[in-house]
Amino acid sequence: MSLNMNPAMNRRSLVAGVAGLGAAGILAGCSGGGASSDGGSAAGSGSAIKIGSIGPKTGATASYGLSVTNGAELGCKEFSVDGLSFEYRSEDSTGNAETAVNAYNTLVDWGMQALVGPTLTGPSVSVAASCNDDRTFMITPSASSEDVTSGKDCVFQVCFTDPNQGKNAALFLADKYADEKIAVIYNSGDAYSSGIYNAFKEQASASKLQIVSEEAFKDDSASSFNNQLTKAQAAGATFIFAPIYYTPASVLLTNAHDMGYEVTLMGCDGMDGILGVENFDTSYAEGLLLMTPFSADDPASADFVKAYQDAYGETPDQFAADAYDGVHAVAEAIKKVGVTADTAREDACDKLAAAMLEITVEGLTGTLSWNDKGQVEKDPTAYVITDGKYVKA
Repeated sequence: MSLNMNPAMNRRSLVAGVAGLGAAGILAGCSGGGASSDGGSAAGSGSAIKIGSIGPKTGATASYGLSVTNGAELGCKEFSVDGLSFEYRSEDSTGNAETAVNAYNTLVDWGMQALVGPTLTGPSVSVAASCNDDRTFMITPSASSEDVTSGKDCVFQVCFTDPNQGKNAALFLADKYADEKIAVIYNSGDAYSSGIYNAFKEQASASKLQIVSEEAFKDDSASSFNNQLTKAQAAGATFIFAPIYYTPASVLLTNAHDMGYEVTLMGCDGMDGILGVENFDTSYAEGLLLMTPFSADDPASADFVKAYQDAYGETPDQFAADAYDGVHAVAEAIKKVGVTADTAREDACDKLAAAMLEITVEGLTGTLSWNDKGQVEKDPTAYVITDGKYVKA
């Protein structure tokens, strides 16, 4: 049966079956033994297509990389059906661009035919350049800068680009919160945060939103947001837009609570996962708005969530869901153009890149298609945290 016939039904039935295998079955890898937890690979059957992944599995950003690693691994297991078999291997980038390129070269030496990764923007830009030069197909689950795909016909994104997120966030606020006085807090040293901020600012001006305060920070000052919050409060801000990751967002919310500053916070997909931050009082996140393509609380995602929890002992976030959808896209493209385990990496690259412009994937993060810039096209979704769950806004 072709995955194109009914991918949504196929995904749900597969996920339910994999859930029964437990963690041991998933961690054994794909194709009779793919990736170990340290990124090593057992011997495959020789008939499996080799899928690689790169992300930080150690270091400050490991939570994102582990989500991507697990989501891609689960996807490889699930879509190894109907004569299509995947062998999976992941490598640790530690969040560093140079290490990521070294990891990429290790995967190429292993025989990788398609890359689902890297996770972070900086490493992804560097690895994407190598993929373009070497003719390796790449689809990143979570690197959202336009620089990742720009000028590279074999590199694609599952996540929205930074400008797309910023623009859609401003349009959402103009539709739902037009009368709010908005403060913006962003990380000027981070490509993700500043990229969203720039697009948000442009659309906010066009939509005539009331921006009363704009404050930047960098990673070395993310341990306290009292200064930025004090300025926002003094400016009369009733709403804060902060395109930042969930760890600094938890600090920001804690600081606001301790100050007695009652304000609504909105973030984008990097804030997904805030309810799992260690030692964070999740009651502070009640009413938090975020633009993210996936909710583990959505009944439509229930089978995937159960399979992920059974395999890895935790609830998946959008990074895991995007990685799963990345493997799904590779599977759809392979089915369309007939890549096999014997197809040379360079030939597989050209075939898969062409197929990506023609396929549609009914994924966990929406209905996905891709334009000739490698950018995903899917509908944005906003959620509000209510009673500790994501509810569509």
